Amino acid sequence: MAAIALGSNLESSFGDREANLVEAVRLIRPLGEVTAVSSFYDTEPVGFLEQPRFLNAALLLETALEPVALLRELLVVERAMGRDRVGAVAKGPRVIDLDLLLYGDVVVETEELELPHPEMQARSFVLEPLAEIAPKMIHPVLGLTVREMLERLRG
Repeated sequence: MAAIALGSNLESSFGDREANLVEAVRLIRPLGEVTAVSSFYDTEPVGFLEQPRFLNAALLLETALEPVALLRELLVVERAMGRDRVGAVAKGPRVIDLDLLLYGDVVVETEELELPHPEMQARSFVLEPLAEIAPKMIHPVLGLTVREMLERLRG
């Protein structure tokens, strides 16, 4: 089971931020079985602040793809939707952002992929949607559930 974060803060040929997230979910469906999709959350940008607000969500995907193959397919979806990561402002505006957060209890640290996602436990815009659909999913390094990480973040 893979947990994937979705975010958008620009309009595109698909429509507004919500339409972008809906299109991303549609394009992810062929990669396995989407078993849950969270509500959409309107959030402030983080890092690079001079940009529009984001719409964030999370989904769970039951897939036979290995983690690196899944990551590569998510990048294909981003490119198909018009995102070009090369030369883009770090944490800047984007039509779509797809992050592989968790993949079961797999821990990977390579140049291409780091699992669990190294910043997920510090991002409420990731944890809130994920807690809605997978509150008991466990971070395999921290040993905390998604709900516990969110509660710690809230203080």
